[in-house]
Amino acid sequence: MHSSQASSNTHQLLGVDFSSSPTRRKPITVALGRRRGQVLLLEGLQALPGLDDFAALLQRPGPWLGGFDFPFGLPRELVQSLGWPAQWPALMAHYAALSRAEIRAQFSAFCAARPVGGKFAHRATDIPAGASPSMKWVNPPVAYMLHAGVPRLIEAGVHLPGLRAGDPQRVALEAYPGLLAREVLGRRSYKSDDRAKQTDERLIARKDLLEALEQGRTRLGLRLKLSHAQREALVDDASGDRLDAVLCLLQAGWAEGQPGYGMPAVVDPVEGWIVSA
Repeated sequence: MHSSQASSNTHQLLGVDFSSSPTRRKPITVALGRRRGQVLLLEGLQALPGLDDFAALLQRPGPWLGGFDFPFGLPRELVQSLGWPAQWPALMAHYAALSRAEIRAQFSAFCAARPVGGKFAHRATDIPAGASPSMKWVNPPVAYMLHAGVPRLIEAGVHLPGLRAGDPQRVALEAYPGLLAREVLGRRSYKSDDRAKQTDERLIARKDLLEALEQGRTRLGLRLKLSHAQREALVDDASGDRLDAVLCLLQAGWAEGQPGYGMPAVVDPVEGWIVSA
């Protein structure tokens, strides 16, 4: 059942919890790891305080395979409605040329014309993944994350399966930590950036989630291997950024063991796909 990419398991694996406006206080968080059979070894965590640091990460020589927590595409329905280019490279060039204010204005006008309960257009992958629509500009501002992240992936020349051919030694997949967290925790929350909401309940949820990941109790079938210090660092981060990076890392590790990275045979080349959805 193993494809050639799966049998060697030599990729450096990355999981990236992204921010469209990173700072030292709220950096982009990267989990680094490697897969050994059904065990995923966490090798380290990095904090990237700026988008230039993120661009430098993408230039790391391969082979590496990364799961990135931001959308790689837009809903086809939205793109058609706005009359934007229907080919992904041209669409992304058009999108990158817009300011955030222009994006917000166009998307909010699109939503305003639609009925309550159906304001946003969704990608085919958003529903099974339980992800926010990639056109959302607040809570979370994934539209801005796409705007900041995808042009840097393109510029770095990485390979984006189903969307863009690039360096086969550096492969980027769209990941979504909420998909894996929800499988373990259901609707229990495990993180908040708001200090007042960094409760004991959320702390317990992080511990429960980590315990399940270490025991391999998810459909990905991988066991996370941590040091005691790493476990403490993940539990103590009430924002959940480190844990989200590790969840993306596990999704990348799962994809490494699947033919075609576990993506459907046909992926809409405007929308993209969330790994393991």
